[in-house]
Parts: sequence; C-alpha cells; structure tokens
Amino acid sequence: MEPRESWAALVAGGVAGVCVDLILFPLDTVKTRLQSPQGFRKAGGFHGIYAGVPSTAIGSFPNAAAFFITYENVKSMLHQGSTSYLTPATHMVAASLGEVVACLIRVPSEVVKQRAQVSPSSSTLQILSHTLYHEGIQGLYRGYKSTVLREIPFSLVQFPLWESLKDLWSWKQGHVVDSWQSAVCGAFAGGFAAAVTTPLDVAKTRIMLAKAGSSNARGNVLTALGGIWRTQGLSGCCPTDGSHQPGRLHLPGHLREDSPAAQRSWRSPKLRRSPLGTALLPHSPAPAQQLPVAERRFHSQSADNPISQTPSFPAWKLKEQEAGNAEAQEGGQEGKVGRGCKDSWCRAGS
Repeated sequence: MEPRESWAALVAGGVAGVCVDLILFPLDTVKTRLQSPQGFRKAGGFHGIYAGVPSTAIGSFPNAAAFFITYENVKSMLHQGSTSYLTPATHMVAASLGEVVACLIRVPSEVVKQRAQVSPSSSTLQILSHTLYHEGIQGLYRGYKSTVLREIPFSLVQFPLWESLKDLWSWKQGHVVDSWQSAVCGAFAGGFAAAVTTPLDVAKTRIMLAKAGSSNARGNVLTALGGIWRTQGLSGCCPTDGSHQPGRLHLPGHLREDSPAAQRSWRSPKLRRSPLGTALLPHSPAPAQQLPVAERRFHSQSADNPISQTPSFPAWKLKEQEAGNAEAQEGGQEGKVGRGCKDSWCRAGS
C-alpha cells in the first residue's frame, strides 16, 4: 500500500469515525444506560443525553484512523497472491488486527464515556480525575480484553458481510457500487453484527462500570455473563429497562427510599429490621449467606450494584409492621417487625 493511500485511509477513516460517533451519540447513551446495572431510569433516563461526548470527540479520530489504516494495510498485504476463496478470511484477519490496535486508543475513551453517561451530573474531567486517582492508568484500561473479545467477533461478522454485499451488488449492476450503496451495505452488515454480539457488549459495559474491587472489575467476561444470567436470565443479555432487576426495592412513589416520608421512616431503628430479621437498608447491611436459601434472591446484594436491595412488599405490610412496633413499645416489650404478617418470609425473623 502506497504512502498516499495510507494517509487517505487514515484521514478518511478518522473523519468517518468522528461523524458517526457524534451523530449517533444519543443512541449510544441510551444503550449504555439500558445495559447499566442500575437500570435506565436510575442511570439518567433521557436526561443529559450528551454526557461524556467530550471523551468521544477526542478519542474518535485517532481510534477510527488507527483501525482503518491497520485494516487497509493488512488487507493489502494478504491480498497479494491469494485466491478469491480466501478473500473473506483476509477481511476477517485484517479487521481483527485493526480492532486490537484501535482498542489501545478506544478503551480509555470508552471507560470515561460510559461512566459519564451513567453519571450525567458529573463532568467528563471529573470522571477522568476520579478514575486516575482511585484506579490509576489500569482503571482506564479496565475492560480491554472484554472490548477486544466483543470487537473481534463484531468485525468477523461485519466486514466480510459488508465486502460480500458490495461485491454482489457490483456484480448485479455491472459496475462498482456508489457511495450510498456502500453505506446501505455497511448499515445492514453493522446492524446484523451488533445484534449477534449484544451479550458480549452488555458484559463489556458491566465490567467498565463495575465498582473497583468487585468481581466484574476483574474483567472476566464469563463471570460477567454468568452474573447476568443468574440475576436476570436471557433478557439481561438484551436489556430493555433495568428497573425490575431482581433484588431491588419496588415501592409506590410515596414510600420509595428517596421520598421525604420514606427518609423519615428509615431513620427509625425499629424499621431497620426486615421481615427476615436482618437489615433492611444500608444502615446495617446483612450478608446474603446469613439468610435462608429461599430468601437469598431477595437480598442478592452485589458490589457491582450499590443500590439498596430489599424484598419487594406492598405498603399495607409496612403499615402492619409500624402498628406492631407501636403496640410492642406501648407494652414495654421489644417490637417484632411484621407482627400480624402471616407470610412465611415475614415470620422468618421473629
């Protein structure tokens, strides 16, 4: 490949990458928030849809340029003397090597961007400073292996399919495809590749967003996928809204933990006991192993998800608990949480 062609690939790839990333950034933010452990609404919903865009603006050009210059050079070298039957394999190898090189630039930008997307109240500079202070340079490269493991299968599907569609269209019409025709082929190939690799993309997001020191923070893709499977099942690999993930507190609006009424109630020491006889809120968390096996799913507290996690039960049972505590206090005895509740999970702590 001549130097002039290499520079053309570098510039064209960089400009194309910046345009695509900036135009589609709102969709990328929505995707990240859907895949995040806290769920779409708690991660910001549609608020701050451009959070993290400075990281993308800075990293897109060198990232895309590194990929395309590697892709074109490797493809040019492998094409020499190869038969047409090996063309798909050539595209696969070139795309894979391009992703390995590009991820050296992409991963730090992706880590800062995704953390900013789920924390719209924090600036990109604050996210970067926090990551460097607490995790160092290694924190910026957390998820490198998972990103490569996601991008290589993506490229193995996308680029051979894209090249094959262009060749097929060119053969059908008798001349090389136009720019818009190449774009149509690329859109179809990219969409299909994204659908196939979505579970790996979810695992990558969970690893990058995981709390330092947690199991997901180690970067093991199989561990991340296993955790998603155990807590959310197959739907967790293609999330639509994380607000109903297991282990979360689901209460009416006036009883939710962020409402004024709930804040006043949670301060009462008697209401810090759950129906299981263990802690209800983060004031005194209870390890899951101390709970009966049948109840552990309600207290599946994970270091990856710092949100308080308690069993979901209706408001009338909370009122019964309050009444039971008041009666016991008047009688000079220690109130038992959930007196009057006849369910087995309410009596487990009494």
